[in-house]
Amino acid sequence: MTSKKLWTREELILAFNLYLKLPFGKMNKSTPEVKKLAEILGRTPSSIGMRLGNFASVDPFHINRGIVGLKNGIRQTQPIWDEFFNNQEELVFQSEKILAEKENTTIESKFEDILSDIKDLKGEDVVREVRTRVNQSVFRKMVLSNYNNKCAITGIDIPELLLASHIIPWSKNEEHRLNPENGICFSALYDKAFDKGLIGINTNHEIVFSNAIKKKRETEFYQAYFSPIENQKINIAQKYLPRKEFLEYHLDTIFNSLA
Repeated sequence: MTSKKLWTREELILAFNLYLKLPFGKMNKSTPEVKKLAEILGRTPSSIGMRLGNFASVDPFHINRGIVGLKNGIRQTQPIWDEFFNNQEELVFQSEKILAEKENTTIESKFEDILSDIKDLKGEDVVREVRTRVNQSVFRKMVLSNYNNKCAITGIDIPELLLASHIIPWSKNEEHRLNPENGICFSALYDKAFDKGLIGINTNHEIVFSNAIKKKRETEFYQAYFSPIENQKINIAQKYLPRKEFLEYHLDTIFNSLA
Protein backbone atom coordinates (compact mmCIF):
# COMPACT_ATOMS: atom_id res chain seq x y z
CA MET A 1 0.00 0.00 0.00
CA THR A 2 1.34 3.45 -1.00
CA SER A 3 1.87 5.78 1.93
CA LYS A 4 0.32 9.23 1.88
CA LYS A 5 2.53 12.07 0.76
CA LEU A 6 3.08 14.28 3.81
CA TRP A 7 2.42 17.98 3.49
CA THR A 8 5.45 20.23 3.79
CA ARG A 9 5.43 23.58 5.56
CA GLU A 10 5.73 25.33 2.18
CA GLU A 11 2.67 23.49 0.85
CA LEU A 12 0.65 24.39 3.94
CA ILE A 13 1.62 28.05 3.55
CA LEU A 14 0.48 28.01 -0.08
CA ALA A 15 -2.83 26.39 0.86
CA PHE A 16 -3.33 29.06 3.50
CA ASN A 17 -2.49 31.76 0.96
CA LEU A 18 -5.28 30.41 -1.25
CA TYR A 19 -7.66 30.10 1.72
CA LEU A 20 -7.32 33.83 2.38
CA LYS A 21 -8.13 34.69 -1.24
CA LEU A 22 -11.16 32.46 -1.85
CA PRO A 23 -14.80 32.99 -0.81
CA PHE A 24 -15.92 30.21 1.53
CA GLY A 25 -18.30 28.72 -1.05
CA LYS A 26 -15.52 28.17 -3.57
CA MET A 27 -13.17 26.04 -1.51
CA ASN A 28 -13.80 22.86 -3.47
CA LYS A 29 -12.11 20.72 -6.09
CA SER A 30 -13.98 22.28 -9.03
CA THR A 31 -12.75 25.84 -8.39
CA PRO A 32 -10.13 26.90 -10.98
CA GLU A 33 -7.77 28.35 -8.36
CA VAL A 34 -7.90 25.06 -6.43
CA LYS A 35 -7.11 23.10 -9.59
CA LYS A 36 -4.20 25.44 -10.36
CA LEU A 37 -2.62 25.02 -6.93
CA ALA A 38 -3.11 21.25 -7.15
CA GLU A 39 -1.19 21.24 -10.42
CA ILE A 40 1.61 23.37 -8.96
CA LEU A 41 1.98 21.09 -5.93
CA GLY A 42 1.47 17.81 -7.75
CA ARG A 43 -1.58 16.99 -5.65
CA THR A 44 -5.23 16.34 -6.42
CA PRO A 45 -7.81 19.14 -6.33
CA SER A 46 -9.65 17.11 -3.68
CA SER A 47 -6.61 17.13 -1.39
CA ILE A 48 -6.30 20.92 -1.76
CA GLY A 49 -10.01 21.29 -1.01
CA MET A 50 -9.60 19.19 2.13
CA ARG A 51 -6.68 21.34 3.29
CA LEU A 52 -8.79 24.46 2.80
CA GLY A 53 -11.44 22.79 4.93
CA ASN A 54 -8.80 22.21 7.63
CA PHE A 55 -8.06 25.94 7.68
CA ALA A 56 -11.78 26.67 7.96
CA SER A 57 -11.79 24.50 11.09
CA VAL A 58 -9.33 26.81 12.84
CA ASP A 59 -10.78 30.06 11.50
CA PRO A 60 -12.46 31.87 14.46
CA PHE A 61 -15.12 33.24 12.12
CA HIS A 62 -16.37 29.77 11.25
CA ILE A 63 -15.88 28.47 14.80
CA ASN A 64 -18.15 31.27 16.07
CA ARG A 65 -20.75 30.32 13.46
CA GLY A 66 -20.71 26.72 14.64
CA ILE A 67 -19.21 25.49 11.35
CA VAL A 68 -17.16 22.41 12.14
CA GLY A 69 -15.13 22.11 8.92
CA LEU A 70 -12.60 19.29 8.48
CA LYS A 71 -10.84 18.73 11.79
CA ASN A 72 -8.44 15.92 10.87
CA GLY A 73 -5.62 18.23 9.79
CA ILE A 74 -5.90 20.83 12.54
CA ARG A 75 -2.52 19.96 14.06
CA GLN A 76 -0.85 21.05 10.85
CA THR A 77 -3.00 24.06 10.01
CA GLN A 78 -3.32 25.68 13.45
CA PRO A 79 0.38 26.70 13.68
CA ILE A 80 0.22 28.33 10.23
CA TRP A 81 -2.94 30.21 11.22
CA ASP A 82 -1.37 31.39 14.47
CA GLU A 83 1.79 32.47 12.69
CA PHE A 84 -0.22 34.56 10.23
CA PHE A 85 -2.08 36.47 12.91
CA ASN A 86 1.13 37.03 14.87
CA ASN A 87 3.14 38.19 11.85
CA GLN A 88 0.82 38.83 8.91
CA GLU A 89 3.17 40.84 6.70
CA GLU A 90 5.97 38.29 6.89
CA LEU A 91 3.87 35.20 6.20
CA VAL A 92 1.87 36.75 3.34
CA PHE A 93 5.02 37.91 1.58
CA GLN A 94 6.72 34.58 2.22
CA SER A 95 3.73 32.73 0.74
CA GLU A 96 3.80 34.83 -2.43
CA LYS A 97 7.55 34.31 -2.79
CA ILE A 98 7.16 30.54 -2.46
CA LEU A 99 4.30 30.57 -4.97
CA ALA A 100 6.39 32.49 -7.49
CA GLU A 101 9.23 29.98 -7.11
CA LYS A 102 6.83 27.06 -7.61
CA GLU A 103 5.63 28.78 -10.79
CA ASN A 104 9.25 29.02 -11.98
CA THR A 105 9.37 32.79 -11.84
CA THR A 106 10.45 35.53 -9.44
CA ILE A 107 8.20 37.65 -7.27
CA GLU A 108 9.47 40.73 -9.14
CA SER A 109 8.41 39.24 -12.48
CA LYS A 110 5.09 37.98 -11.20
CA PHE A 111 4.14 41.40 -9.83
CA GLU A 112 5.80 43.38 -12.63
CA ASP A 113 2.65 45.42 -13.28
CA ILE A 114 2.73 46.98 -9.79
CA LEU A 115 6.53 47.21 -9.51
CA SER A 116 7.43 48.79 -12.86
CA ASP A 117 7.97 52.26 -11.41
CA ILE A 118 10.53 51.31 -8.74
CA LYS A 119 13.42 50.40 -11.05
CA ASP A 120 15.48 53.35 -9.86
CA LEU A 121 15.35 52.32 -6.19
CA LYS A 122 18.40 50.61 -4.69
CA GLY A 123 19.22 48.19 -1.87
CA GLU A 124 16.90 48.04 1.11
CA ASP A 125 14.51 50.55 -0.48
CA VAL A 126 13.75 48.04 -3.24
CA VAL A 127 13.24 45.16 -0.80
CA ARG A 128 10.92 47.23 1.38
CA GLU A 129 8.88 48.56 -1.54
CA VAL A 130 8.49 45.12 -3.17
CA ARG A 131 7.29 43.63 0.12
CA THR A 132 4.85 46.49 0.72
CA ARG A 133 3.31 46.37 -2.74
CA VAL A 134 3.05 42.60 -2.88
CA ASN A 135 1.36 42.55 0.53
CA GLN A 136 -1.02 45.32 -0.51
CA SER A 137 -1.91 43.32 -3.61
CA VAL A 138 -2.70 40.23 -1.50
CA PHE A 139 -4.70 42.36 0.95
CA ARG A 140 -6.79 43.60 -1.99
CA LYS A 141 -7.49 40.02 -3.08
CA MET A 142 -8.48 39.04 0.48
CA VAL A 143 -10.84 41.99 0.89
CA LEU A 144 -12.45 41.66 -2.54
CA SER A 145 -12.98 37.95 -1.91
CA ASN A 146 -14.49 38.76 1.49
CA TYR A 147 -17.10 40.93 -0.24
CA ASN A 148 -17.67 38.45 -3.06
CA ASN A 149 -15.84 40.78 -5.46
CA LYS A 150 -18.51 43.47 -5.15
CA CYS A 151 -18.52 47.02 -3.82
CA ALA A 152 -20.03 46.92 -0.33
CA ILE A 153 -22.17 49.96 -1.16
CA THR A 154 -23.19 49.70 -4.81
CA GLY A 155 -22.72 46.02 -5.63
CA ILE A 156 -20.52 46.93 -8.60
CA ASP A 157 -18.64 43.77 -9.58
CA ILE A 158 -16.10 45.09 -12.11
CA PRO A 159 -12.68 44.30 -10.56
CA GLU A 160 -10.97 47.24 -12.26
CA LEU A 161 -13.29 49.61 -10.36
CA LEU A 162 -12.84 48.01 -6.94
CA LEU A 163 -10.42 48.89 -4.16
CA ALA A 164 -9.63 47.43 -0.75
CA SER A 165 -10.16 50.32 1.65
CA HIS A 166 -8.26 50.19 4.92
CA ILE A 167 -10.41 51.21 7.90
CA ILE A 168 -7.32 52.06 9.96
CA PRO A 169 -4.87 53.42 7.36
CA TRP A 170 -1.85 51.33 6.34
CA SER A 171 0.54 53.89 7.81
CA LYS A 172 -1.17 54.06 11.21
CA ASN A 173 -1.17 50.45 12.41
CA GLU A 174 1.42 47.89 11.30
CA GLU A 175 -0.16 45.04 13.25
CA HIS A 176 -3.44 45.11 11.32
CA ARG A 177 -2.26 46.16 7.87
CA LEU A 178 -3.20 42.78 6.38
CA ASN A 179 -6.04 41.88 8.71
CA PRO A 180 -9.12 41.28 6.51
CA GLU A 181 -11.26 42.71 9.34
CA ASN A 182 -9.52 46.02 8.60
CA GLY A 183 -10.73 46.23 5.02
CA ILE A 184 -13.92 46.98 3.11
CA CYS A 185 -14.40 46.65 -0.64
CA PHE A 186 -15.50 49.93 -2.21
CA SER A 187 -15.66 51.26 -5.75
CA ALA A 188 -13.31 54.16 -6.42
CA LEU A 189 -15.62 57.08 -5.51
CA TYR A 190 -16.61 55.67 -2.12
CA ASP A 191 -13.09 54.43 -1.40
CA LYS A 192 -11.81 57.99 -1.71
CA ALA A 193 -14.75 59.43 0.27
CA PHE A 194 -14.11 56.92 3.08
CA ASP A 195 -10.34 57.43 3.01
CA LYS A 196 -10.76 61.20 3.38
CA GLY A 197 -13.42 60.93 6.10
CA LEU A 198 -16.22 62.34 3.97
CA ILE A 199 -18.25 59.25 4.78
CA GLY A 200 -17.97 56.79 7.67
CA ILE A 201 -19.35 53.38 8.59
CA ASN A 202 -20.85 53.17 12.08
CA THR A 203 -20.77 50.06 14.26
CA ASN A 204 -24.18 49.02 12.88
CA HIS A 205 -22.47 48.98 9.47
CA GLU A 206 -24.55 51.96 8.29
CA ILE A 207 -23.16 54.73 6.07
CA VAL A 208 -22.96 58.12 7.76
CA PHE A 209 -22.12 61.48 6.19
CA SER A 210 -19.78 64.24 7.32
CA ASN A 211 -20.92 67.84 7.36
CA ALA A 212 -18.66 68.46 4.37
CA ILE A 213 -20.84 66.13 2.29
CA LYS A 214 -24.12 67.30 3.79
CA LYS A 215 -23.34 70.86 2.70
CA LYS A 216 -23.63 69.64 -0.89
CA ARG A 217 -27.23 68.42 -0.55
CA GLU A 218 -28.52 70.75 -3.28
CA THR A 219 -26.06 69.60 -5.92
CA GLU A 220 -26.83 67.14 -8.71
CA PHE A 221 -23.90 64.91 -7.82
CA TYR A 222 -25.12 64.64 -4.22
CA GLN A 223 -28.58 63.59 -5.38
CA ALA A 224 -27.10 61.05 -7.79
CA TYR A 225 -24.28 59.51 -5.75
CA PHE A 226 -24.80 60.26 -2.07
CA SER A 227 -28.47 60.82 -1.27
CA PRO A 228 -29.45 57.20 -2.16
CA ILE A 229 -26.89 55.67 0.24
CA GLU A 230 -27.31 57.78 3.41
CA ASN A 231 -27.92 55.47 6.40
CA GLN A 232 -27.80 52.45 4.08
CA LYS A 233 -26.18 49.31 5.50
CA ILE A 234 -23.15 48.10 3.62
CA ASN A 235 -23.29 44.60 2.16
CA ILE A 236 -22.43 41.84 4.62
CA ALA A 237 -18.95 40.37 4.30
CA GLN A 238 -18.55 36.69 3.42
CA LYS A 239 -16.23 35.87 6.33
CA TYR A 240 -14.66 38.79 8.14
CA LEU A 241 -16.90 41.60 9.33
CA PRO A 242 -15.29 45.01 9.87
CA ARG A 243 -14.00 44.95 13.43
CA LYS A 244 -15.90 47.27 15.76
CA GLU A 245 -12.74 48.84 17.19
CA PHE A 246 -11.46 49.64 13.71
CA LEU A 247 -14.70 51.33 12.70
CA GLU A 248 -14.64 53.35 15.93
CA TYR A 249 -11.07 54.43 15.20
CA HIS A 250 -12.09 55.64 11.73
CA LEU A 251 -15.12 57.49 13.10
CA ASP A 252 -13.13 59.13 15.91
CA THR A 253 -9.92 59.93 14.06
CA ILE A 254 -10.72 60.37 10.37
CA PHE A 255 -14.45 60.92 9.96
CA ASN A 256 -14.94 63.23 12.95
CA SER A 257 -12.26 65.58 11.63
CA LEU A 258 -14.83 66.51 8.96
CA ALA A 259 -18.07 65.66 10.79
